[in-house]
Amino acid sequence: MADGLLAGGGLGSQTMTPQPERTGWAVEEEPAPLEKGLLQDEDSCSDCSNHDKPGSSLPSFVPEGKTHFPEIFQTSQLLFFERFRAYQDYILADCKASEVREFTAEFLEKVLEPSGWRAVWHTNVFEVLVEVTDVDFAALKAVVRLADPYLCESQVSSFNLECMNELLDLKEHRLPLQELWVVFDDSGVFDQTALAIEHVRFFYQNIWRSWDEEEEDEYDYFVRCVEPRLRLHYDILEDRVPSGLIVDYRNLLSQCEESYRTFLNLRSSLSNCNSDSEQENISMVEGLKLYSEIEQLKQKLKLIENPLLRYVFGYQKNSNIQAKGIRPNGQKVMHVVSSTMMTGLLRSLLRDRLCQEPCKEETEIQFHSDPLSAINACYEGDTVIVCPGHYMVHGTFAIADSIELEGYGLPDDIVIEKRGKGDTFVDCTGVDIKISGIKFIQHDAVEGILIIHRGKTILENCVLQCETTGVTVRTSAEFLMKNSDLYGAKGAGIEIYPGSKCTLSDNEIHHCKEGILIKDFLDEHYDIPKISMVNNVIHNNEGYGVVLVKPTIFSDLQENVQDETEENRALKIPTSEEAGTAERVDLEELIQCATGKMELYARSTLSEHVEGNCEIVNELVAASTQKGQMKKKRLSELGITQADDNLMSQEMFVSIVGNQFKWNGKGSFGTFLF
Repeated sequence: MADGLLAGGGLGSQTMTPQPERTGWAVEEEPAPLEKGLLQDEDSCSDCSNHDKPGSSLPSFVPEGKTHFPEIFQTSQLLFFERFRAYQDYILADCKASEVREFTAEFLEKVLEPSGWRAVWHTNVFEVLVEVTDVDFAALKAVVRLADPYLCESQVSSFNLECMNELLDLKEHRLPLQELWVVFDDSGVFDQTALAIEHVRFFYQNIWRSWDEEEEDEYDYFVRCVEPRLRLHYDILEDRVPSGLIVDYRNLLSQCEESYRTFLNLRSSLSNCNSDSEQENISMVEGLKLYSEIEQLKQKLKLIENPLLRYVFGYQKNSNIQAKGIRPNGQKVMHVVSSTMMTGLLRSLLRDRLCQEPCKEETEIQFHSDPLSAINACYEGDTVIVCPGHYMVHGTFAIADSIELEGYGLPDDIVIEKRGKGDTFVDCTGVDIKISGIKFIQHDAVEGILIIHRGKTILENCVLQCETTGVTVRTSAEFLMKNSDLYGAKGAGIEIYPGSKCTLSDNEIHHCKEGILIKDFLDEHYDIPKISMVNNVIHNNEGYGVVLVKPTIFSDLQENVQDETEENRALKIPTSEEAGTAERVDLEELIQCATGKMELYARSTLSEHVEGNCEIVNELVAASTQKGQMKKKRLSELGITQADDNLMSQEMFVSIVGNQFKWNGKGSFGTFLF
């Protein structure tokens, strides 16, 4: 056997392949040490002798049940890099989809013991102990016989020895390798066999799709399909994918598999039909529709599987939170949150917040010990005042009504910390929401610390200590962030979706993977986001200060845009119909305007600051012009020659002035093409 195949099983991670439903197949959680790297070198793979090993380095577990099965190898707790190296370097390499079975068979011939080992044949109905007498490598099947003594556990009482022999006869005693779990042997002789079968089992359960073989082999199968699907599998296991996106992916996968089965049946019926009948013509039309539907589903699956595009296209989460509206009695309530209410604090609140206007009509006050219960009790127009303290919450702040959430004091004195796993921390769907004077600390949120799905949200004088993504501004949402501090995001500090409006003023965004991520799509379904950035300090981010995500078609259009002097030299600004003529602003003047205020800074740092602002302005203006050209072309193809100037202008940026970009790992501005 190939010593390099040995990868320590049971590595303290979650089970990395779906476990059988029955509790008897539960996996031991006890971690085992990693003794050898996976597939260390190619020379070792050619050595099919493992008899010199002192003993097995793989753990084992005993399936629980009425029947006393022997221990089996525990191989399912492999890490991502172990599976990655096995598929990339030794099993699939650079094969095409049509060559997957051939490459897998060649790999198994090198590492699999052809006979002399026992296994548990596991199905959804029964488990039975068998002995392997031969292996058909090309078919990925083992030739087996029932072990002596006969051991079987079944959900159907009628499954006796005679029935099992009849079933094996029907299968010609040939069973798929992925249905076999190798019986444990501490000599180390069968370690490679157990691991090899695990790789085959995992591949056909989680990676392979029935339509893969018919895909065009433009480049190797591993890069195109295996790696992204493997990464998605582990991202799901390690809670890095929102639950809603997981549901979407599995539903799409089921739909695609069902449609593909229907398509295969239809294609088979057409191939057996030689007549040029009306029914055949109808079937061909249905087949074309099915093929188009399958292609669309496959594209959606690929977008979710791609870790870079997963959140760009694959997931548009719709919050199902319903606004309560105005309270039935029409009154607005002041909610006060404090873990303990002291007389001094109450007097201060009465003076500063609760009794500011003596002539105002009576206001109901409700007291809460935690902010989550206060948010859940709110109706339209209510106000929540959070007193100094450190509040631990275990749920999501779902703000669906127009309310104000404000801290009474300095943000560092009013801390709301999230504990427990969940997709988001603060979800905003209200028409007009204001949050001020609070520090939010995020833990274990898969998606982000704050998401604005729709409506307008104002964040002022707050601190956001992130763990995954920071703030996400969805399509059609409006976000205004002022005098706030955001840091620690493993993704982007702020993600700005197309069709949104985002105003950032006097903030610090730092120590994130990327500072600000702008998502702009060349598609008629998406509008360019409107962005204003004034006097922000964006520093110490791992990547770029600002990143623009755009299609490769942008770069293809760049030369055409440069050739059109008139449109490259000036950016059209929308004016009212009464103005009569459209106003044009020279691009150089636009950049000068955007960076004019930078003269206040010292000359030693001037070039860096101006360069960052100018670079962003240049890119956004170019993107705006290019998208405008595409809209003109589409309208022209539809026969619309007189387009409204307001319709044609798609300026992404409103104002980019006085921002500072310091010590970002890759620079102030970058572009990601997809």
